[in-house]
Amino acid sequence: MNFSSLRYALRGLSAYRTLLDDENESILDYATTVLYTLANGQKEQDEEERAEWGENALSAYACLFQALCDGGFSGIGDWLWDKLRYTETPFALSAQSDGASPALEQAARRDVDALLEVLAKEQPNIPRLSAAGEAEIARQKAEKAARRLPQLSKEAEQSVGQLKRASDYLAKKPELAKELSAAERRKRAQLQSKPVYKYVALIISLFGVVSAAYGIQSIINHTGNYGIYFALFGFAAIFLFSSYNMMPTAHNNRNAIMKRADRAEAAMAEYIKAYPGGNFPVPDIYAHPVVLKQMTDALQEGRAVTLPEALEAVKNRLKEVNADVQVEQEEYDEIVQIKAMFLNHDYQ
Repeated sequence: MNFSSLRYALRGLSAYRTLLDDENESILDYATTVLYTLANGQKEQDEEERAEWGENALSAYACLFQALCDGGFSGIGDWLWDKLRYTETPFALSAQSDGASPALEQAARRDVDALLEVLAKEQPNIPRLSAAGEAEIARQKAEKAARRLPQLSKEAEQSVGQLKRASDYLAKKPELAKELSAAERRKRAQLQSKPVYKYVALIISLFGVVSAAYGIQSIINHTGNYGIYFALFGFAAIFLFSSYNMMPTAHNNRNAIMKRADRAEAAMAEYIKAYPGGNFPVPDIYAHPVVLKQMTDALQEGRAVTLPEALEAVKNRLKEVNADVQVEQEEYDEIVQIKAMFLNHDYQ
């Protein structure tokens, strides 16, 4: 989870919302500010602006550190442990009475995942899984290790070394691969969308406009009561927000989406041109760390020896995985990042 996603997850706490809303506590507020400044600094291209965001992040971290010290806590984990033990939350109260509702339990699980991610930023080695979860992860790692060959051929070792150097090169500018993946996924969604969806979105938007207009008219003419006003404007908000992502806008239309993908591909191609030796192991349209990792796995598991064979093995695996195929979470997360890149280019 990156800094932006983690900040959004913290701001979206629900079952443990009291940790954010307590006026006497500012620990999580400072933590979210740190994440906000770091996230913006990562996205900033200008060096001076990035330095300014870095100073803001440092200032927010200093406030966070001071707040923890003032409270007598050794870190966020210590503070969080204290708050979860002694703060009354809707989930805890519900669980103590007659059991929490499924919806509240699900919200609590999401909150705990977000809070654990915060702890992981401070203490990377802190256990974040139950004993059963740790055992499952260990089992998956053991299975993956068992699939690897005890000894690779000389040619396969050379291929692995080339992929390692290419991965290190991409790591110098991670934003290029990230944007390439995001742009290709958005392009794929646009290519798969049906024209009828736009008409549905238009109808939903019209419902929202009509609700808002009728609400304004009711207020002007003093007809109805506040309950009706809230209902009308509530329906208007629901309809408008529901159709927002489907309606064409300046940045959400076919032309803009296609141009974004073209820019992302061009930026990566330009970066790959400067690769030392000029022989990057994969086409620039597939230049992504996850692709290189899966190619490395194919080599180490004996499914390929050369780089072209490794890339072909990755393509074959992506073709095999569809909505009917169940995979482990780690592989699923990887496939989500890269499959659109291959689909958009017909696995060339």
